[in-house]
Amino acid sequence: MAKQKFYVVWKGRQTGVFETWDDCKAQTDKFPKAVYKSFKTRQLAEQAFKDEWWDYIGKHIFESDLTDEQLKLIGKPIEESISVDGAWNTSTGVVEYQGVHTTTKEVIFKIGPFEDGTNNIVEFLGIVHALAHCKKNSIKLPIYSDSRNAIGWVRNKEARTNHARSDRNTKLFELLDRAIKWLKENEYENEILKWETRAWGENPADFGRK
Repeated sequence: MAKQKFYVVWKGRQTGVFETWDDCKAQTDKFPKAVYKSFKTRQLAEQAFKDEWWDYIGKHIFESDLTDEQLKLIGKPIEESISVDGAWNTSTGVVEYQGVHTTTKEVIFKIGPFEDGTNNIVEFLGIVHALAHCKKNSIKLPIYSDSRNAIGWVRNKEARTNHARSDRNTKLFELLDRAIKWLKENEYENEILKWETRAWGENPADFGRK
């Protein structure tokens, strides 16, 4: 029996992680400049979808367990920190995000749900919300996110989304506009760090719906 693969669609009729080739093909077949790739594990597929497609297309991705040497190089996460993550329902488009204390998993904030969003948008909002929370309360803890895209958006103080505004996602885009405005008007001392899922397991702020 062939092992199950998981398919990431970055550009297609619908984007996300799909469990069958037929579902992936339905989103990509005859779609102009579709971008997609298969992965051996859901964990890596979920992570790849949060990143830029060019980090994966045309490259051999090491999918087995990390070696002791690799784990040593990555190190351990900082326990006194905040972790943020977003959740996106690929079938309904409903999104939400939350921030938790990395070690205790105590929920610091949980926002949503909102209609007609994307994973990248709520990953970005989660980081900015954490930054604003920390500045308001004079907290200098580092902030973890497992989304390279969202970290890059925060660094550049812009949301590089192609997702269209609609009557359904007005509230979500209002938050997005406010987040960008906050970044442009405020300085912060918190480090924004990449959560290394393959070394440390799921982001502590993960919604656990995979």
